[in-house]
Amino acid sequence: MAKKKWYVVWKGLETGVFDSWPDCKKQTEGFEGALYKSFDTRDDAMAAYRSVAWQYIGKNKKKTAAVFPESKGIIQDSLSVDAACSGNPGLMEYRGVYTKSREEIFHIGPFEKATNNIGEFLALVHGLALLKKQNSDMPIYSDSVNAILWVKNKKCKTKLEATEKNGKIFDLIQRAENWLKENTYTTTILKWETAKWGEIPADFGRK
Repeated sequence: MAKKKWYVVWKGLETGVFDSWPDCKKQTEGFEGALYKSFDTRDDAMAAYRSVAWQYIGKNKKKTAAVFPESKGIIQDSLSVDAACSGNPGLMEYRGVYTKSREEIFHIGPFEKATNNIGEFLALVHGLALLKKQNSDMPIYSDSVNAILWVKNKKCKTKLEATEKNGKIFDLIQRAENWLKENTYTTTILKWETAKWGEIPADFGRK
């Protein structure tokens, strides 16, 4: 008789802990970017679900060297966020990656008629909300002084004007500001020191 397994779905049609492969498969099959893994005990699965997926995905694979030497002072067990914008305003997108491996955790956009500063702000709030949802104590890096300040003040102080084409962006800004006002978080926000360390791992590489 096969040993019973428990399945954690961090990203799928529905998330949670499932006690059978068919139930897990329902949530993940055909779902782009699905994140899931099996565990031998329910306790292990519950602990994993309360944490973040990238601390477990690929743990059985051969380990590779860290992207950054420890001596640089970078906290590798962290989330890094960044945005890219073609034009100002222009086509903007943002994302978050696991600092150590550069595995992409989320990628949102592109959106029309937005700015890089807005993208940096949204990326940082998105990362904060994700880490809180996953009950993770890892810090988050941003290379944007403006974004860090805007998050601290719970306000996206953009001078961009709303138009028909960028209405979605202003909806996202409102949602982000509301989240900051309605939630508390313990995540440490760290400034990425580009001059010392090079481009932040979440950089889109378009400079």
